[in-house]
Amino acid sequence: MVAQTQELDAQYWVKTRSSLDASQSTFLTWTGKIYAFTPGEKRKLLFKILGLSVSRCILTEPGIWDFTSRELTYYLNPETDEILRQWENPWTGETVTVIHVANNPVQGCFKGKFPAQVEGETTTFVFDIFPTYPNPLAADPELSKYSPYPTYQAAELFKLTVPTADLFNTELQSVSQLRLSWDRIGQWLPWMNMGDRPGHLIYSAFGSKVSGLTELPQLLQDEINHRVPLYKQAPKAYNEGEDMTSWLYFQQNFPAYLAGETFPLPVGEES
Repeated sequence: MVAQTQELDAQYWVKTRSSLDASQSTFLTWTGKIYAFTPGEKRKLLFKILGLSVSRCILTEPGIWDFTSRELTYYLNPETDEILRQWENPWTGETVTVIHVANNPVQGCFKGKFPAQVEGETTTFVFDIFPTYPNPLAADPELSKYSPYPTYQAAELFKLTVPTADLFNTELQSVSQLRLSWDRIGQWLPWMNMGDRPGHLIYSAFGSKVSGLTELPQLLQDEINHRVPLYKQAPKAYNEGEDMTSWLYFQQNFPAYLAGETFPLPVGEES
């Protein structure tokens, strides 16, 4: 069957990415690998990754939703699948502290139409995103050596596939199944201390929607229950501040990085 592109109202994307029920937090989880892509070198597997997004959609007026979320992603030893706390840089020989992704908040606004590929029993939303913005570290003499480029650039390629019947079932607040494909081309992470060395990181990951915290991989459950309980639920309201990124998190927690503290830094549950 040939897929047909349809322009779907935002509510169908809300059901896919999160839920129409604002009282509920929705979990997506993913696993994958990160490779180094460097000129003249063979591929190098650097890390496995394991992560989650916990989100909420809040209807603000007919057809418009505030999207609130938090994200965790852990860099794992590619041989043992254990959380990396320290990493030996194979190019420089330096051992550095690993700063895992702890982005709080990640937000947006869902409205209008969303293109979807409808193919019989499945529907797929495809998003090719190319974020570009000033690098907050480049202008700081102390931090610029970790990420010297004046502009942050990346490519994020998403495909989310859901059951068509779930999508158009008016009795469901959220689709029952979701398959996520996520590929990313990004700059060296600041904590890697790669400076202006040529090359990029290639991310290749896949994931799914799960019914709740207890359905997450055990590693994520343990981290949330014991170190970062804030990630048990999505923010209850839209925050007017800027979204958190790995670059901003590095900037804000640079002293802890130099001190070799364990990341993500502990953060308590929201009241």
